[in-house]
Amino acid sequence: MINIDGSILEENTHISINNRGYAYGDALFETIKVVNGKILFWEDHYFRLMASMRIMRMEIPMSFTMEFLENEIFKTIEANALSDASSRVKLQVHRKEGGLYTPETNHISFVISVKLISEDFYLLNEDFYEVDLFKDYYLSPSLLSTLKTNNKALNVVGSIYAKENNLNNCLLLNTNKHVVEALNGNVFLVKDNKIKTAPLADGCLKGVMRTQILRIIEAIPEYELVEDSISPFEIQKSDELFITNVITGIQPVSKYRKKVFTNQASKLLLQKLNVKIRLG
Repeated sequence: MINIDGSILEENTHISINNRGYAYGDALFETIKVVNGKILFWEDHYFRLMASMRIMRMEIPMSFTMEFLENEIFKTIEANALSDASSRVKLQVHRKEGGLYTPETNHISFVISVKLISEDFYLLNEDFYEVDLFKDYYLSPSLLSTLKTNNKALNVVGSIYAKENNLNNCLLLNTNKHVVEALNGNVFLVKDNKIKTAPLADGCLKGVMRTQILRIIEAIPEYELVEDSISPFEIQKSDELFITNVITGIQPVSKYRKKVFTNQASKLLLQKLNVKIRLG
């Protein structure tokens, strides 16, 4: 069952071919983890969505409060009998139909869908995980690149490249040839006591899990947080490399080309992340 503008409908409900999210990628989405009736990091998701809608010049309805959307999420979870389980929620917002590149209206519609996931809290995945650079196409270091829109052609083509080359993931570069992010999350490097990630100005996604990890690192005196451009050369000199997103949490990378990494910082950060969730 899915939720379209507050109505619970069958999952096979059709949308129009004129839907602007489908026709022009004129849509935003949030991927949210819900654990036993608790939306993780809901405030960060909500305010990121509101900021993204403003950047996309979408009309934000007066009803679009945190409480309203939270209730709609829980209504959808309940309709799928997942209230006592953990689920992956996708909240999509698209501009209403009409117009070509120039919309006829800036009013919006929303769709909420949910899927069961098995893990309640974040677990450390120590399976072999190999990445490499994806250099066929590049991200633009601009504000639009930081949004979660339906324009994900680069991620789709990069994911196919990773599969064809037996890689678990790929690292994306911007037009300045800086490492920006992975195909499905933000990237962090560890070298000695410094943990580094790309700044938003380089075009990386403003990830909700990225935000949580930045806050945790800032509270650990043993580590120094650095937000600065990352060159591909730095990766091979790093002690550790990991990828973050709200579903997986922290994914340590085992290998990049000939470089093999440890996962000590990943373990520590994951422990602190789970403590934060339990206390939150």
